[in-house]
Amino acid sequence: MSQYHRDPVKAPRVKGLALKAFVAALESPLGDVVIAKIMADSGFVRFRDQDPGAVPPLQFPLPHPDPLPKGGKPQEMAAAVVDATSPAGAEGPETVARFVAAYREGASPVDVAARIEASVQRFAADGMGFFIARKPEELARDAAASAARHLAKKALSVLDGVPFVIKDELDVEGYATTLGTSWRNEIATSDCTIAARLRAAGALLVGKGNMNEIGINPIGLNPHWGVCRNPWDKTRITGGSSSASAATVAAGLAPISIGADGGGSIRIPAALCGVVGLKATHGRIPETGIPPLCWTPGHAGPFGRTVADVAAAYAVIAGSDGHDISSRTQPSPSLQDFANLDVKGLRIGVCWPWLEDADPDVVNRTKEGIKALSARGCVVVEVAPMDLNRVLWTHATIILSEMATAMRTEIDKGVARFAYDTRTNLAIAQRFSALDYVHALRHRHAITKETLETFQRVDVIASPTTATTAPPIPEDTLPDGDSNLPVVDGLMRFIRVGNLVGYPAISVPCGFDAKGLPVGFHLMGRAYEEHTLLRLARVVEMASEQRVPRSHATGLR
Repeated sequence: MSQYHRDPVKAPRVKGLALKAFVAALESPLGDVVIAKIMADSGFVRFRDQDPGAVPPLQFPLPHPDPLPKGGKPQEMAAAVVDATSPAGAEGPETVARFVAAYREGASPVDVAARIEASVQRFAADGMGFFIARKPEELARDAAASAARHLAKKALSVLDGVPFVIKDELDVEGYATTLGTSWRNEIATSDCTIAARLRAAGALLVGKGNMNEIGINPIGLNPHWGVCRNPWDKTRITGGSSSASAATVAAGLAPISIGADGGGSIRIPAALCGVVGLKATHGRIPETGIPPLCWTPGHAGPFGRTVADVAAAYAVIAGSDGHDISSRTQPSPSLQDFANLDVKGLRIGVCWPWLEDADPDVVNRTKEGIKALSARGCVVVEVAPMDLNRVLWTHATIILSEMATAMRTEIDKGVARFAYDTRTNLAIAQRFSALDYVHALRHRHAITKETLETFQRVDVIASPTTATTAPPIPEDTLPDGDSNLPVVDGLMRFIRVGNLVGYPAISVPCGFDAKGLPVGFHLMGRAYEEHTLLRLARVVEMASEQRVPRSHATGLR
């Protein structure tokens, strides 16, 4: 078995005037020299010379499961999830199942919407920075319509009257899709497929959540719309780029939300905010109505207070819409055996040196998650380490090249409109050549083949989600933020492969560190086998300590 190795990311942390001077240098002719130094120190030169083998620059096809898992109708699958996780009493987290039970007992979505509105205002006054845009009058209107349906016993689905938040990267009719920028203000004329499906199921939109500008950073600081703060400790980051999608669920404003994940942007904030986040198989959830930021690594997906919440949302939003080309040839979404906690015999792949390349509390909680799976009969199988330098630069070259391409027109209009951390990444992206991009595509093909070979021996691969719990917000750098690539690498170390190969992955809370901050447990599975990830995540969830964040609201009482 090969030795585990990770090149440290060598780049200075810069802030304030130094950050502005650094960005100015990167955007000048001198930038070629500065970026070449950063890339050489971080192993890019070695990656550029690394032979990917006799493979083309095409993504290796994602094989379908054999036999195919049993699918079902979206709302019936969501209802089955709720039936399997119905609350036993009035206490506990406000999950989708608890909302369903409350409405059956006579609670009103109108009252829920009013309580949410009061909590939103309180959080705003406390500077939590959750929302980019909201329409309280529409929330009240939709809640009244939901209340009428419940009164008439004609609820549209188990999500009827359930609040949700959506990342401001997805189109919602009547809202500008800002992508977290200060300048993108076109009003969407229709809902994206995800929003349309949730609203058709009766879910109540609370608002559009704050995010990193153009989703290019996993930290969660936005100088245009304010810092999104972590409900567990408001001095800590939420992670990003789907910052508020995770934070609002943790804060109790909604049991489900929607984010997008091109490099951990669902799973990282899910881990740091102590909620569940699912990045499904590439194309599993249609991207129709989501402005392109990156075409091949990006996935939209659900957050939830619990695994069951994520499963219910996934059931409603997954599946081809006839428009997104990536979703057209996939098998039907499945939640097969979701309620069955007998996971005996499932094989959990672990690379121990990789798992242990994290803070001690993160490592210990992750090992406890693996013990919980073993106690249920799962078999732990040691797997070989990946070349993390190769993974890092393959992912960075592809996603940054695609994001710079997506933003090319806006960059030409004036790069100074972007935030400084965004400009740092765009400056690096624009130094990649066409040769670099094709080289990275060939490596992605090879990495996908190697990952598929590993999955012939295991059913999932387990690791921490992030190498650290939520780092402190660098308050002295606000509003501009800073450039801190070593911290970024600590957040992204375990999640890049899922975006490269397109396989599904989930982050589920597995306890807390000594400071009381949540730790995320990460599972990556085979293509189209989200149902297996959800079952295993439930086992980890049930074995882990549950707490309530310091900043928390309630919509039901």
